Amino acid sequence: MLSSRTKPSANRAAAALRLAANGLHNSHSAVGAFLRRKKAHLGSPKAITATAHKLARLIYALLKNGTEYVELGEDEYERRYRKRVMRNLHRKARAFGYRLVEIEGPAPNLKPI
Repeated sequence: MLSSRTKPSANRAAAALRLAANGLHNSHSAVGAFLRRKKAHLGSPKAITATAHKLARLIYALLKNGTEYVELGEDEYERRYRKRVMRNLHRKARAFGYRLVEIEGPAPNLKPI
């Protein structure tokens, strides 16, 4: 049986990344928004591990390419997330033979799923 708990590890880098990921809960960054979204879907232990993995991939890419990190911000992350969700909804509706139509008027202020 699989456990949702992260297995104990002697890898200090993994522990440091999980600790950093855990500290992002109140952050107004794109990675902080990712953590909160994953926490709602997966629960805290898996979300922290997923965010630590995301941080590891970011760090690796920055070191490999020698580029500078550019923070998108929470609002840009939410905008891209909503766009991705809408694109997927349109694709699924087409697959079932439906068509989504956007309602005119002010958009409701909904929190991400």
